[in-house]
Amino acid sequence: MFPQFDNPQPRVRRGEGSGFIISPSGYILTNNHVVDEADRLSVQLIDKRTFKARVVGRDPETDVAVIKIDATGLPAVSLGNSDSTRIGEWVLAVGNPLGEAFTFTVTAGIVSAKGRALLDLRSSQYSIGDFIQTDAAINPGNSGGPLVNIRGQVIGINSAIASPTGTYAGYGFAIPINLVRTVSEQLIAHGKVTRAVLGVSIRDADPEDAAYVGRDSISGVAVQDYSGDDSPAKKAGIQPGDVIVAIDGQPVQYTAQLQQIVAFKHPGDRVKLTVVRKGGRRLEIPVTLAAREDATAKVATNSGKDTVTRPSY
Repeated sequence: MFPQFDNPQPRVRRGEGSGFIISPSGYILTNNHVVDEADRLSVQLIDKRTFKARVVGRDPETDVAVIKIDATGLPAVSLGNSDSTRIGEWVLAVGNPLGEAFTFTVTAGIVSAKGRALLDLRSSQYSIGDFIQTDAAINPGNSGGPLVNIRGQVIGINSAIASPTGTYAGYGFAIPINLVRTVSEQLIAHGKVTRAVLGVSIRDADPEDAAYVGRDSISGVAVQDYSGDDSPAKKAGIQPGDVIVAIDGQPVQYTAQLQQIVAFKHPGDRVKLTVVRKGGRRLEIPVTLAAREDATAKVATNSGKDTVTRPSY
């Protein structure tokens, strides 16, 4: 039997996260997972002012969301260049960990690694896993807050931790701000992200791939197969076994890097792939990108909880 209740009361779930202001007019960046099930959003600033917020757009595949409050003259952060961030560089994590008692907490650490792929966070085969790893203390509630370099520039959005307990264990992960910038610009302009594809399955090149193309070693992305007969890469002459080492002259070192460059081009754009083929031949092959078939709007249809986001400066 089910228990009987005389006066059942609706249960309200309340969540908290972090965010940061990117324009004086009230646009705020945070994580998609902070806002994706919220019925109502409120934002509390460091000066204790509280605003109702609305979701402008969100992208589950990069875990990025843009929200908006009705305010003007707000202090906005300076965005840095995550591509130029180096391993060993000092960084600060700013956010609101472990509940309201620790709002606007700052912790320090270094960049431990770049290009980390966290498979447990992939929402689809197209999810981009290219995280900055840091040992700055990050805990539940830090999600959506900025990772800042010593020049005060935001280089990432703090998004995840690796921990056996669910709290800080020395391994935090942030989404690179260069990726976030591209996503947020599309969300603000269109409320969704439109992606392009090469039409191939790929992985990081390994010593076997290097041997296949006649090299002692190689840094790049190995082509495994096509997505279908209408694959743009197949039409252009890319072959399984080719190792992609550059796109439009920009060196490619790992899978997520190539995914990012291609995904945020426009369908119909023409790119030039530099590949190394069996026998050691180095080829320049132009490819016209196609639209991803399931590229749809990721505008929030919130339901389930109230979320409080506290921007961190």
